[in-house]
Amino acid sequence: MDKLYLKTQIAMRQSEFPTDLKQRENMLPINDGKIVTIPGVRRCGKSSRMEAVVNELLASGIERERFLWVGFDDERLIHMSSDELDQIIEVYREMYPDIEMSSVYMFFDEIQLIKDWEYFVMRLYKHYSKNIYISGSNATMLSTELKSALRGWPEEEETLPLSFREFCIFKGIKTDSWLESDIAKLRNAFFEYNNTGGFPEVVLTENRLQQVKILQTYFDTMLLKDLVEHYDLSNIEVLRYYLKRIMANLTKPTSIRAIYGDIKSRGLKVSKDELYNWAKYACDIFMFIRIPNYSKSLQKIESSQPKYYCIDNGLRDAVLLPQSDDDGKKLENTVFLQLYRHRTPIDKIFYFQGKGECDFVIQRGTEINQLIQVTWDMRDEDTRKREIKGIIEAAEATGCRNLTIITADTSEGIILDNGMTIHVLPAWRWLLRI
Repeated sequence: MDKLYLKTQIAMRQSEFPTDLKQRENMLPINDGKIVTIPGVRRCGKSSRMEAVVNELLASGIERERFLWVGFDDERLIHMSSDELDQIIEVYREMYPDIEMSSVYMFFDEIQLIKDWEYFVMRLYKHYSKNIYISGSNATMLSTELKSALRGWPEEEETLPLSFREFCIFKGIKTDSWLESDIAKLRNAFFEYNNTGGFPEVVLTENRLQQVKILQTYFDTMLLKDLVEHYDLSNIEVLRYYLKRIMANLTKPTSIRAIYGDIKSRGLKVSKDELYNWAKYACDIFMFIRIPNYSKSLQKIESSQPKYYCIDNGLRDAVLLPQSDDDGKKLENTVFLQLYRHRTPIDKIFYFQGKGECDFVIQRGTEINQLIQVTWDMRDEDTRKREIKGIIEAAEATGCRNLTIITADTSEGIILDNGMTIHVLPAWRWLLRI
């Protein structure tokens, strides 16, 4: 590794602070004595959250020379071996021989690209500094491997694209006003958010065609770098088609066996095992989040057909041609992402399917504490009856009486049915409450 180049990168990064940032809802922990890991999909704002920590520390009087920041997606660093990682500390010490290493704040962006990186981090934590932040775009590498190596020392701060509240902050829209004009802006902002999603760069880009180009680039990078290159996959066009099929099936249980049959009927070669692995890999890089069907039987949960929700509505729209019924699908995806974003460590999210269906069953610990149904609107009487019947059936099956129906823009209200109370909320208001 070129030490001079690494010194240049460290010094250049230090010179760029403080950075001009839009504030996210939650700040990363500072000085808590644990390695802070920030997993999340590419371009969702992981690096910016770390930069916010640097800004905060600079404001408190910490000198910029005490920040050691290395981004491993740099083309000249990406091929480093694990043995070369120790040279980072050697280089920093050569640059600042008088700085005590225990006072240094270390930031490693996309470090999972380096094989056996976790042992390097473990050495740093044990022998040098307790102020370590790590970001990465692969869930298993930032969770399973590090937790195994460090036995509970990491603190995970998973990051998603912007929430609706953050979207409004980025757009300069008030979220705490009850003036009619401000509420109108919030409602309009929600419809935009539901369509374009929450990747920060996209939210700050005004031109719609440019937004789509950015999102298509994100998808291609996830496909080629995070999946094909990282997992050494070769069947690229089949993989691309497969990911699109999962995206198109949004809000519905996904049968990988059925997709396998479709691909085979097209004369394309792939095995079922490959498809199952690809689905797991796509979840590992945060393109999709998988939830199972609710059951009191663990065996039935494990064997059920899962639903796959997409990490961002805008990404999905840029990859697929939006269909006429996509607004409702995207609304359900938006609600799921908010539930996932605000889940606690003991929460599990399921869907319920019996004679009818309830979109989300929220389990906290051993108790089912909320049922949520999502529909674009309930003006059609058949739709209204179907949505109410589905959530009532789920309530009877689970014993839960905390029932909510979320719509695109229905006025807030209450439905009494079968001795149960169902709260109805417009999505924009619910998104700001949770």
